[in-house]
Order: sequence, then C-alpha cells, then structure tokens
Amino acid sequence: MNIADVFKAFAFILWVAAAALFLVVVMRASRNQGVKGLTTTFVILLVVAAIVTVASMGLVFIQPEERGVVISALAPNGIRTDALQPGLRFVIPFAEQVETYPISRQTYTMSAATGEGQVTGDDSIRARTKDGQEVLIDASVIYSIDPTKVVPLHINWQDRYQDNVVRPLARGIIRDIASQYGVEEIVSSKRTEMEAKITAELEKKLGDNELLLTDFILRDLHFSDEYAAAIEQKQIAEQQAQQAAFVVQQRKQEAEQARQTAQGQADSVVIASKGAAEARLIQAEAETKALLLIAEALKDKPELLTYQYITKLAPNIQVMFLPNNAPFLFPLPEMQPTPTSPQ
Repeated sequence: MNIADVFKAFAFILWVAAAALFLVVVMRASRNQGVKGLTTTFVILLVVAAIVTVASMGLVFIQPEERGVVISALAPNGIRTDALQPGLRFVIPFAEQVETYPISRQTYTMSAATGEGQVTGDDSIRARTKDGQEVLIDASVIYSIDPTKVVPLHINWQDRYQDNVVRPLARGIIRDIASQYGVEEIVSSKRTEMEAKITAELEKKLGDNELLLTDFILRDLHFSDEYAAAIEQKQIAEQQAQQAAFVVQQRKQEAEQARQTAQGQADSVVIASKGAAEARLIQAEAETKALLLIAEALKDKPELLTYQYITKLAPNIQVMFLPNNAPFLFPLPEMQPTPTSPQ
C-alpha cells in the first residue's frame, strides 16, 4: 500500500469516527444530556476528515511500470502535456484526475486453440497465399506503450489501443504479406523471411500509433483438411523415393565392394602366378646351367654317366642279374693281360 492509499484509508477512518460521534451527540441530545464538548470534537473531527479527504484526492502514486495522464479542467486543451512519472505526485482535487497506463510489455495472442488467446474460440488469422491456398496462422504480438507518447495515446485511443490498434493491424499485415508467398514457401524455405517482413511492417505501423513492438512470434501454421492430407501424401511419397534411392545407392556400394574384392583376388592370383612363373624360370635357368656343366663334364669322360647310373640303382649293391639279351651297362675289362713293353 502506497502513501496515497494510506491517506485515503485514514480519511475513511476519520469519516467513520465523525459519523459515530455524530450518533453519540444525537443520542445524548435526545436524552437532554450535555453535548457541548462532544459537539466541538465532532466539528474538529469533521474538518480534519474533510481536509484529509481533499488531500488524499490530490495525492497520486504512480508505479514504476506506469505513466499517468492528467485530465485537467485548468489546462488549455483539457489535458496536461506531460505525463506523470513514477512516484508520489499531487494534482488539484476536483479540477484534475489521473488516468494511468502500463508501459510494461504486453502480449496479444491470436490462436486456434481455445484458451490461448485474448478471444475465446478459434481466433487464428485466415490468409490466402499467392497460389490460392488457405492457410491459418497463429501468432503473438509482444508490444508496449511508448513512455514518451502516453498523452497522445490517451487522446487518440484511450484504453482501446489493444482491440482497435494491435489486433486489426496485426491481422491485416499478416494477411497482406502471406499473400506474397506460395504455400510451400510459407511452410519451408520462406517462413523466416515472411516472419521478418511482418515484424518490420508491424513495427512501423505500431510506431505510428504510439506503440513499440518488442517481438512478433509466428506460432503455428494450419491448413485445410484436404491440403493437409495432400501434404502428408507428398511427404510419404518423398520419403519412399528417398528410401528407394538409398536402397539403390546401397546396392551400388555393395556391387562396388564386390567388384573391388574380385579385383583384389584377381590381382592376387596374377601376382602369385607371376611369382610362380618367375620362380620356375629361375629354376629352369639353374637346371639349364647344371645340365650344361654336366654335359661339359661328360664330353671328356662319358663313363661317368654309366657310373652315376650304377650308383643310383641301390646302395651297397654287389651282384646284379641281367637278362640274357640285355646289353652290358659298362664295358667289361679286357680278359687278356695287357702286354708290357720290353725292358
């Protein structure tokens, strides 16, 4: 409770006390009892109550979030040009009165959901897009009264600024700007752009009417049942197409992976074959060189070949039987003694 309210309460108490004292005086007078002292007290109490009442009528306490407009019978235009600032202020009783206006932020919501907005029931904005589709828009306008323009606001709108300024301006601007876009643009790519245009236009229009726009919120978008069903079907088709494309891409990746695996295996076989061929060539070259060396050795001593054959037949062989018609494997030694030369 501020001091102005205290004065008013005190004045009320004084008037109650004066009325009670008046009843006492009347009752005592009716009984022929002395009332001289009580009458004096009553008169004093009555004067004090009147003074306090007049003083309380002139005292006005303006809250920090308010500004006061003084309607004055003494001012040339019937109103003070400057609004009352926060604090305890004094106006002339009976000649002036004060209308207070909040300068704190206020929110005006228009919504299809019951209980969300200032209007009961469906209060969403019906707009028509440039391609002829109907769209229902839920929106909120956060605004405040310009503290420097409270007096002009009172002159122009009084307390009707919300219903006569904020609401019609917001609904009209939303409809006008929504009509500049196609329905798919509003839903997806151009929604932010549309919201920015509405904010800029609404800020300008409210400023022309002594109001400040704090923020514009595009809360939700609704469509007719037929169009909503068409959008749903389109989204389902797009999702199916995306799924099909994903499957095709997956198959391509699997095919590429199989091709690379096969290519790796083929490369591995080729490398192994090349290695085996090179090893065989090296072995053949070694065998060739060995055979050449053997041939070179046998050229001068052919009996070595027979000797090697015999040694390979079996280890430690001493007797060997041969068919009658088998040729000898090696020449037998001469049976005749070799003549010796004379001494």
